[in-house]
Amino acid sequence: MRITGISTHVVGTPWRNLTYVLVHTDEGLTGVGETRMLGRTDALLGYLREAETNHIAGSDPFAVEELVRRMKYADYGRAGEIVMSGIAAVETACWDIKGKALGVPVWQLLGGKVTDRVKAYANGWYTTERTPAAYHRAAKEVVARGYRALKIDPFGTGHLELDAERSRYAVSLIEAVRDAIGPDAELMLEMHGRFSPSTAVRLARELAPFAPAWLEEPVPPENLKALAKVAAKVEVPIATGERIHDRIEFRELFESQAADIIQPDVGHIGGILEARKLAATAETHYTLVAPHNVGGSVLTAASLQLAACTPNFKILEHFNDFADAEIKKVVRGAPRVDPETGCFAVSHAPGLGVELDVDAAAEFPQRRARFDLWAEGWERRSPR
Repeated sequence: MRITGISTHVVGTPWRNLTYVLVHTDEGLTGVGETRMLGRTDALLGYLREAETNHIAGSDPFAVEELVRRMKYADYGRAGEIVMSGIAAVETACWDIKGKALGVPVWQLLGGKVTDRVKAYANGWYTTERTPAAYHRAAKEVVARGYRALKIDPFGTGHLELDAERSRYAVSLIEAVRDAIGPDAELMLEMHGRFSPSTAVRLARELAPFAPAWLEEPVPPENLKALAKVAAKVEVPIATGERIHDRIEFRELFESQAADIIQPDVGHIGGILEARKLAATAETHYTLVAPHNVGGSVLTAASLQLAACTPNFKILEHFNDFADAEIKKVVRGAPRVDPETGCFAVSHAPGLGVELDVDAAAEFPQRRARFDLWAEGWERRSPR
C-alpha cells in the first residue's frame, strides 16, 4: 500500500481554524487526521503542500516512524509548531488507515487498552456574562449534562499581576462555580501563563479553599525555574505542556519535577505515537497525562486512542459540546460524553472510528479567526 496524496479541508470557527487532512492510498483506503491553528493556518497549508511532494506521496502509510522521521528531519530545519502540527495530522491519518486495513482500533496497535472509559472535563462552557450568577447557571448546566469535571479561567485580562479588586472578583467566580457543581466534581483552574511566580502563588493560596484539581500554566511556560518556584510553594497540582511541540523538549520539565500533570496536544506534538512515547516517559516520572484538546472531533477521537492504552492517563479536555456545537456534523461518529458517567466510552471501531464529512466541512470555510487573551471580554468570544 502506498500514499497517493493528501487533501486538506479547513473548518472555520470564530477563534481558530480546524485543519483536517485526508491521506489517500492506492488501495482505496483513506485516513483522517486533524490539527488546529491560531492565526497560522495558511502557513500550515503551505507546509503540507511541500511535504506532500517531498515526503508523503509514495510513502507506506504503515511505516509511521519512517514518515515522521523524514518529515521532521530531512529538510535540515528545526521542527516547530507548524511542522509538528502538519506531521501530527498526517501521522494520525496513517494510524487511521492502518487500523482500518487490519480491522482494529488504533489503541489495539499501541499495546491494547487498559480502560473501557475515559473521564472528560468540559471547557468552552463559560461563554456567558462574566458574573458569578451567570457562571453559576452555566456550571449547573454543565453538570446537568453529566460532566463530573470542568475548567475555567476566571482571571479576566490579568497579566503578570492581578490587583486586589480583580483578585476578589476572580475568587467570586470560582466560589460561584464550586457552589454550582458541588464538592465532588473536579474543578481545574487555567491561568494561561499569565502571572509572575509571586502572583501565581498568592492566587493559588486564595483559591485553595475551593479544592482545585490543578493549576494550569501559572507562569509563562518558557521559564521552568519560575514554574518550579511556584510548584515548591503551593500544594495544588501543577499542569502544563500544551505549548511544547516536541516530546524531547519535555525532558527538562520532567527533570525539574515542577509538573504533576503534563498536557501534550496530540495535534501539535507530532501525533499519536509521539504522544504515546511521551506518556511512557511521564510514567517513569510518576506524572499523569491530560492532553490539551481544543480541536474538533477527530482530535478528540485520536486523543481517546491514546487514553485507552495509557496507564497514567488522567482525563481528557472536551470543547465539542460547547464552543463547537454548530460544527458537530462535520465529523461522523464523533465521540460523545455519556451523561450518566461523564466519560467517553472507548471505541472498538477500526482505526479512529470517525469519518470526515467533506460536504459538511465545506459549509464552514476558513475564517480570519481571532484569539486575544488580553482583550476585554475575550472569554465570552473565544473560549480556550
